[in-house]
Amino acid sequence: MDKTLIADRKPPLPPGATAYRQIGPFAAADIPAGFLREHRLKPGAWGLLHVVAGAIRFRWDDDRGGARRIAAGDTMLIPPGVPHHLEPEGPVTITIEFWALNAAA
Repeated sequence: MDKTLIADRKPPLPPGATAYRQIGPFAAADIPAGFLREHRLKPGAWGLLHVVAGAIRFRWDDDRGGARRIAAGDTMLIPPGVPHHLEPEGPVTITIEFWALNAAA
C-alpha cells in the first residue's frame, strides 16, 4: 500500500495485510443503507474507503466522536470494531476495500 491513509483511530493496518474484497463503486443514491447508520467492521478486518468523486462525511460513533470530510482522491482507514457511519454531501462516488492479515477473512 503506497498511498497515504487518513487514520483517525487505531489499530493501524498491520504489515502483511491483504485485500480480500472490494465493493462499489457506489453513487450517493446507491450507497447501501447499512453504511448510512452506525455499524462496525468485524474483528480482524480493516476497511479502506476511497472517494473517487465528490465528497462524503465520515462520522465516528464511538465515545470520542468526531467527523471528517473525505473528498475525491482521499482514502480513509477504518479499523475493526469502531462504530461509524457515512453521510453523503451531494454527488459522490465511493469504493470500499476490506483488508485482513488472513485473506480468507
